[in-house]
Order: sequence, then structure tokens, then C-alpha cells
Amino acid sequence: MVIRRVLAPRIDFAALRRELGLPEEFPAAARQEADAAAADPPRPGVDRTDVPFLTVDPAGSRDLDQAMHLSRRPGGGYRVRYAIADVAARVRPGGALDEETWRRGQTVYLPDGTVPLHPKSLSEGAASLLPDVDRPAVVWTIDLDADGATVAVELERALVRSRAQLNYAGVQAGADEGRLPEPIALLPELGVRLTERGLRRGAINLPLPEQEVEADGDGWRLVLRGPVPMEEHNAQISLLTGMAAADIMLAGRIGLLRTMPAPKPEAVERLRTAAAPLGVHWPEGASPGEVIAGLDPAQPRAAAFIDQAAELMRGAAYTAFDGELPQQPEHGGVAAAYAHVTAPLRRLADRYATEVCLALHEDRPVPDWARAALPRLPEVMATTDRAASAAARGAVELTEAVLLAERVGEVFDAAVLDVDAPPNGRSRPRPPGGTVALDDPPVRSRCLGDLPLGERIRARLVSADPAGRTVLFERA
Repeated sequence: MVIRRVLAPRIDFAALRRELGLPEEFPAAARQEADAAAADPPRPGVDRTDVPFLTVDPAGSRDLDQAMHLSRRPGGGYRVRYAIADVAARVRPGGALDEETWRRGQTVYLPDGTVPLHPKSLSEGAASLLPDVDRPAVVWTIDLDADGATVAVELERALVRSRAQLNYAGVQAGADEGRLPEPIALLPELGVRLTERGLRRGAINLPLPEQEVEADGDGWRLVLRGPVPMEEHNAQISLLTGMAAADIMLAGRIGLLRTMPAPKPEAVERLRTAAAPLGVHWPEGASPGEVIAGLDPAQPRAAAFIDQAAELMRGAAYTAFDGELPQQPEHGGVAAAYAHVTAPLRRLADRYATEVCLALHEDRPVPDWARAALPRLPEVMATTDRAASAAARGAVELTEAVLLAERVGEVFDAAVLDVDAPPNGRSRPRPPGGTVALDDPPVRSRCLGDLPLGERIRARLVSADPAGRTVLFERA
């Protein structure tokens, strides 16, 4: 759901690309390998083209990693079939394309175009699960009981065919009108089941709207977008698959997990202390995730509380292991062991984790090329995660500064999302302030002054510098 949008003039994002050192063209040898793989696709032995898979992605996407088919099991429960683009079947270990994907690590998204992990002949062409064409995939078949608990997992390399490419807005409209296509008709029901199971485990989801920059003719739109329910339901299928993958790798004592420490008790207690002043009811025995799930992030006090809850989600990492199990294998946000395996077109780690899962499931040795890569992946993914985050954040900050550059001195309505912690005697003192979210335009920025957390204020724009990508307000 688009909450607010505003038009900004033409913006050049080239300086941001240069600053982050993002790669440009693929080397000729890597591009040639990709084109050859696209022209000569592999033909897996198992044919699953009879299964009417569908893809659900943001509108306009071309790099389609996942396709879904949901059904009921005889006797009760659900069957999830999740087809994931088989990128490992297209990339030769040790080749020029493989080497270049290690340099890139993941696809980086910018408003004026992506910096893809793979050449577009693969990522938006022959490896993408586009509709009405046969594609090699790794198909996860996960059987669940009526409560959403996993009872069986199978995976295989197979040939699949997606029947349609759907987007979140269209799927949400279909769900609201009770007319979802049959292959995903169970998604709202199953999504709720899986979400409830996650909350009972202690999972935490932070439903803050995201700022996005979109093209609009000769200019750009700055959009504040909140997730629609069907987007959250779709994410639950990916989480389900990632947890199944983690279980396989832990049982086999080799793999690559996405880990994060569980929230520290003192951090939970600080959040609990912040609840009452913000008017947030915290029932006895409720977990942080259960409290957050009952809030409306469009309300300033709830948004401030959710912003405070982000402090619980620290320390995410990739953890490789081979033989000895990791001391801390779980992801605190998922409240379970979890692995990335569902986005291999966009994320390097998924290709290797999937290959490990296939080998373990088939009771064969993990390929040497995959095993040797595992210790190197955490550092590569951490480095490229930082670059991808900096690109997304930098694009928004640049758009905000351009948008507001001619409005210095104006006063805006805003909600206070965060306030600075009091000085502890060790840090340099700085003027009091915090973070505010403007009503219109949808800007989130630093604001100076004594700020009441979770309350609405009037904020005066002090500066907006496109060159430095900075915006500053003060309480009016």
C-alpha cells in the first residue's frame, strides 16, 4: 500500500554509484559465459511442468527467483511447492562468471537501475522463472499439518513452468475480493498460520513503512510504502523454506546459516519500559513480537515504539560450519535456525546453501566447489550487504535533500520516532535531538531540540544539502 508520495526533479545517482565503487559492465568473459549458458539451458531429469506454479513479486520485476503452488493434503494440512531458480546449474564453478559473482556478492538496487549479480541474459532472462517458459529449478516440497508445523520435506532439481507473473498489489486486491488464483488461494490462510506459529516461537517482525525512490517521467517519486498483508504471507513461505534448509544443514553438520543473537533481556526490558509512556499495552506474558503485531505503524506512538524495537534486531551475520555445529545457530528475528536459499539470482550465498541442501538430502557428498566456498562466504556477504544498504539509504537521502533544497525555513508537521540517549560521560556532548518522520513529504530525518518521543511536533527545515545528502530540522 502506497501511503504517501511526492515528486522530485531529475536526479543523477551516478555519484552515489562511484562513491560506493559499484561495478559497471560485466567483463567480456563473464558475459560470454552467461550468454552461452542462457542459449544452452540444462534439462533436469524430473519434469514438474504439470504443476501450475505462479510468481508473486513487486510490479515490474524481471529477476524472478521463486514460484509457488499451494494445495491441501489429503487428511488435512497443507503442501507447499516452492520452485527456486536453479542458478548453480548455469554457473560453472571457477569460471569467469563465477569469479565475477563473488566480486559482486548480490544485486544492488538503485532508482536508475540495478547492479545485478548475474548478467541480464540470465537474471532477467534464461534463469528467471518468467511465465510460460520451461525453466530448471530446485523444487522444495514441504508438507505441513493443519497448524502449519512441518511434517516432511523433499527437494529435487526439476523442470518447471510458471503460469503467470503476479504482483503484490494485484494479489492483495484478489485476496480482498475473494478471487485469488487456485495455486495461491490458500496463501492468506497459510500465511496467518505460519505467522502465528512464529509469534509463539518468539519471532519478531518490524512492519515499518519503507521509503522508496521511483521513476516518474523526467523526475522521481519519493514513496512511503507499507507492506500489504499478502506480501507478509508470501514472506512466510520463504521463511518456511529457509528454516527447512537450516534443519537439513544442521542435521548434516555442514552449511551456511543466517544468524542473529536472540534479543538481550536488558534490551527487552528497555522496550517494555518505553511501552507505557507511548500508550502501548504489553499484556502479561506477551513476547515483543506479539506486542508489535498488534500495533498500527501508521500511528505516531506505535511507529515510535516499533522504531525502538529495532534495537532488538542487532548482530545479523552469515555463519558457515563444517563438522562442528555453530554455538549460536538461530536467527533471533525468526526464533529458529534459518538459511538463505530462496533468492539465488540476487544473492550469492543462496546458490551454495542450496547445493549443500541438495547433496545432504540426496545422501551424497557435498561438491568440493561448494564446500570450499563456505568459509569465504560470510565476509563476502557482509561486505556486499553493507554496500547494498548504503546504496538504498544513499538514494533516499539524496532524493530527500533534492526535494527539500528550495524549502529551507519552512515548517512541517512531523512525528518523533526516536530521541537521543542522554550523554554517558564518555561520549562527546551534542545538542539534544532525535529522528522525526514528516507527514508530507515522506521524509525521515534528524531534528534538533527537546523532542517528546511518540508525539507530534512542528519542525523547521534548517538545511538540505544534495551534495552531502543531508537534511536537518529543528523543533519549531
